[in-house]
Amino acid sequence: MMASLMSSSNPAANPDRSSTRRKKKKIHHNPQIQPETPKIQWKSDAQQQIYSSKLLHALQQVRLGSSGSETSSAPRRVRDAAYGALAATARGRTRWSRAILTSRLKLKFMKKNNIAKRQRKVMTVITGAGYQPRRKSKVAVLRLKSKCLPAFQRKARVLSRLIPGCRKQPVPVVLEETADYIAALQMQVRAMSALAELLTGSGASSSSSTQLS
Repeated sequence: MMASLMSSSNPAANPDRSSTRRKKKKIHHNPQIQPETPKIQWKSDAQQQIYSSKLLHALQQVRLGSSGSETSSAPRRVRDAAYGALAATARGRTRWSRAILTSRLKLKFMKKNNIAKRQRKVMTVITGAGYQPRRKSKVAVLRLKSKCLPAFQRKARVLSRLIPGCRKQPVPVVLEETADYIAALQMQVRAMSALAELLTGSGASSSSSTQLS
């Protein structure tokens, strides 16, 4: 009786239980085993309604924040609002949506950084320090490198530059992000055309009512 109790209390005597516990812990704490994020159904009417509501809210914010002196930047503001609403609808589940959301955050600090850089350049010109000879631009070096690549790799690199957040990513990731991005853009076109039809219809009805009155 005492021997059985000692064997059950001793972890070295029954290695099967300790090994099973370790396996359970490894499976539970393994960071690689993660549930897959569900893909967004961009063709559904529900997603189109969600995007339309977010787009209307973003356009209202653009209209409130814009002034008469900034009419030249109005198309750019509308475009940024449309893409921001699209990335918010995706909820950061894809690389391209996360890239758009982070770029919007970076734009808020661009003005401060540009002012600081201009001040540094003025100070270096005044003091005469920090002079460096001209070097070849990075764009020219990248063009020379891209000419030496095969045609498939060149096309994949061009595609990765067109999709936000997909630079320096492997080809399978780029293709998956491209498929999701194209589906999201198609939904964006449908939603914006529906909104345009509603706005034109409401404008025509209001003008006809004013003429009758």
